[in-house]
Amino acid sequence: MAQIGYSKKVMEHFMNPRNVGVIENPDGYGKVGNPVCGDLMEIFIKVKDAKIDDIKFRTFGCGSAIAVSSMVTEMAKGKTLEEAMKITRKDVADELEGLPPQKMHCSNLGADALHDAIKDYWVKSGKIKADEVKEVEGHEGVSCPTE
Repeated sequence: MAQIGYSKKVMEHFMNPRNVGVIENPDGYGKVGNPVCGDLMEIFIKVKDAKIDDIKFRTFGCGSAIAVSSMVTEMAKGKTLEEAMKITRKDVADELEGLPPQKMHCSNLGADALHDAIKDYWVKSGKIKADEVKEVEGHEGVSCPTE
């Protein structure tokens, strides 16, 4: 099987993805999709002491999308919500030791789904209002203006 353009780390996370599954009654839930390629990612988080205590994903998509989902959950687990919000698509791609250019959109989805799950938690917990979420959307994986 050809692995052109895929790092060993991408292949490892695709073949042995971490944190696959669903969290029943999650504290935060994010769902993003790319209608062009058909990829769909869902991220579920449990929060304890303002940190991501547990995180799971369910992804329908290519090997890169699965690897990105696996990596983003690994990167976010144990971090504070603020730290996890700073994870960008570039961070995810770098951790995976690169993605082929035509697959970079997959790393956007991972960061976006994570950020959506955190925003969902913040809305549910009253930290932000639902109408404030829309202002942050559309930054394609770069959610912190302080970067």
